[in-house]
Amino acid sequence: MESFILFFENLDSVQKLSWIIICIFLGWMSELSFPLSELRYNKWRHALRNFVFLACSIIINVVIGILTLNLFIWLETSNFGLFAMIPMNLWIKLLLSILVLDFIAQYVAHVMLHKIKWMWKFHLVHHSDKNVDVTTGTRHHPGDYLIREVFSIITILIFGIPLAFYLCYRILTILFTYFSHANIKLPTPLDRALNILFVTPDMHKFHHHFERPWTDSNFGNIFSIWDRIFGTLVVDDPKKVIYGVDVLDHKDDQDVWYQMKVPFDKTIKTD
Repeated sequence: MESFILFFENLDSVQKLSWIIICIFLGWMSELSFPLSELRYNKWRHALRNFVFLACSIIINVVIGILTLNLFIWLETSNFGLFAMIPMNLWIKLLLSILVLDFIAQYVAHVMLHKIKWMWKFHLVHHSDKNVDVTTGTRHHPGDYLIREVFSIITILIFGIPLAFYLCYRILTILFTYFSHANIKLPTPLDRALNILFVTPDMHKFHHHFERPWTDSNFGNIFSIWDRIFGTLVVDDPKKVIYGVDVLDHKDDQDVWYQMKVPFDKTIKTD
């Protein structure tokens, strides 16, 4: 466990960026090999627009990382948080850390991004992509990404999650984000077996349907168990899904500047 902790604690920015590139590359190659549907668009142009949002997220992540470094140092020295109150094996602590972060910082935050109107305006940008593929996983308005980071910090504080465990969770989050958004078709029996526990491509596609109730389903990121527990799970034929969101006309899907202004446009409906 000591070597595991040291590995994640010493991850540098180049290694983290390399992991993002690897996940996107593998997703893209998988899309070319066994696509779920034939999306007629310029894949490179689409990717470059979404990478602008990725660049914004990386900048936010670096700034927050610098600002929260002392927080992790304080948590380590003070033994603050719920996990510090209960003696437990470190591997169990790691698993619980990933579970609570996935539940609060992903599932709960994601539900609130849909249910609270001003948050939904930020999250609309993610749903405005009419060509959902692996790069859609990078398409988050800076305000959307910042909201999720706030939920992560709150979770870290409440439970006293160590830096290494948090970084392990982030590595898994990146993998599942690109995996679930990728335009790939797994064999149905394999997808159904995996989604008993994990979020899969078929499962997540319903979340990108243009209208409710499917838009408000399948909120999970790593684990599908939260959707099962709280009744937000939908499993059906993903070819029925029509991408987009019903409160936007989709004329400016690839206009990055327009998308950045969406949360502040009072003419856009929120319900």
